[in-house]
Amino acid sequence: MRSAMLMLCLAAAACGGKPSARAAGDTLTTRQRDSVLGASRIPGASGITRAMQAQDSLNAHTARTDSIQ
Repeated sequence: MRSAMLMLCLAAAACGGKPSARAAGDTLTTRQRDSVLGASRIPGASGITRAMQAQDSLNAHTARTDSIQ
């Protein structure tokens, strides 16, 4: 249950929302940070990768649909 809740929160963060304030020396983008977390061995982290893949798929579909019109 705890890993499902963590996965849901991380997926929601990966899909958008308000941009967070960055630390002074932070050079990674949100997508890069999510990618690093998705590749980690943290339980449920693979859900981040799947959420990013779903977002990419939706963005590609939207781009194809927009190019038709």
